[in-house]
Amino acid sequence: MLGLSRCSPGRTAGRSDAGTSKAAEMMAGDAAALPGSASAEAKIAAPPANMNVILLTLDSWRADMPWNGYDRPIAPNLSALAAKGVNYTHAYSLSSYTSMSLGGLLGGKYPGEMKRDGYFFGHYRGNVLFPERLQAAGVKTFAVHAHLYFGSAGFERGFDVWKLVPGLKWNAQTDENVTSPRSEKLAEKLLSDPALTGGRFFAWFHFLDPHDEYKRHSEVPSYGRRLRDLYDGEVTYTDRYIGKLLEFIAQKPWAANTAIIISGDHGEAFGEHGCWRHGFEIWQPLVRVPWIFVLPGVRARTIDLNRSHIDMAPTILELMGVPRDGLEGISLVPELYETAPPQPRDVIVDLPRTSNNDRRRAIIHDHYKLIAFGDDTRYQLFDLDADPEEERPLNKVDRATLTDLVGLYKAKQQGLRDIGPYACRTLEGAPPGRAY
Repeated sequence: MLGLSRCSPGRTAGRSDAGTSKAAEMMAGDAAALPGSASAEAKIAAPPANMNVILLTLDSWRADMPWNGYDRPIAPNLSALAAKGVNYTHAYSLSSYTSMSLGGLLGGKYPGEMKRDGYFFGHYRGNVLFPERLQAAGVKTFAVHAHLYFGSAGFERGFDVWKLVPGLKWNAQTDENVTSPRSEKLAEKLLSDPALTGGRFFAWFHFLDPHDEYKRHSEVPSYGRRLRDLYDGEVTYTDRYIGKLLEFIAQKPWAANTAIIISGDHGEAFGEHGCWRHGFEIWQPLVRVPWIFVLPGVRARTIDLNRSHIDMAPTILELMGVPRDGLEGISLVPELYETAPPQPRDVIVDLPRTSNNDRRRAIIHDHYKLIAFGDDTRYQLFDLDADPEEERPLNKVDRATLTDLVGLYKAKQQGLRDIGPYACRTLEGAPPGRAY
């Protein structure tokens, strides 16, 4: 999230669970046409030594996309990419809006463990981000972003080149910019620079158009008037330019040694639990995201186990042969390259207290989700298989599971080192004496 959201307690209002370019046609055909993909016969047991990584993130990207069961074909290029990659169907962002989710992703820690101020548009200082490790190992690092917040957030540490698309306007309540064409063009420019791509490189391109405000675009079909319809149009619009970028990448000599990772920084709500847009709460539509890996030598398949972006930094570091010690997560490389079977593990979602929201934290254990409110003063337990909308808390009907999950949550808490934010006089919901 970049602009402030509108999210208040309330009943779920209901949700939808749910023109191909040349790039999509290429990707739907021979696996060799897609950079980084491989047939089962060509499968290898480890990343190549000269691996590049391109990370594509979409702002406000819900998990219910066409390859995950959504019945509207809103993203043909991304659907083709998902068909050629490893698709995690139960992936979670670290938090429910951009400042928290991307701060933690870059630091390889939960947001509450990162040094930051306490404001909603948080600024990070004094952290070691995983691109710094890549840079120190001689990997060229560069990024393109499409919101002015990225010019001052502190996310640029470790990047040789850090670009914002030109002509951006600031609006704290929403994003009125249309940026996918400029983002894609700037990404192509950087990827064409031999000073950046002549050796090993890590590139990060964050596409912002799915973030509200949801605009209509003449280049894509209209799906209707509802906010979800308009949002779907924004996803289709962004998909067109990601498809163009993927087509550009496919023509490059380094494409065969390049991993493509794509995910969302958080989800988006359309009335669920009285929430619109994102931030402030950690209900499923706000924190479940798509997550796809297309890697050299890795066959396409689906992994249905719970996974978290806490694993993003160690995975990218291992793909590029860089030490990953001191990070919270676990590298996904062994399960991606099938040298070890995927194992179930718990997911933590962390929304620290800021000037605009009280604290929220959750643990997802198998199909159960426990949400802790405030300073762990209240809990709600949900069975996500039986109740995916999180409408029927189990607190009164399954006390044994509630007790078990609270105990598991408290045990996990002991391993997390919460850092109080600096430079903020008022934190929402903080007890007396807890402001910083």
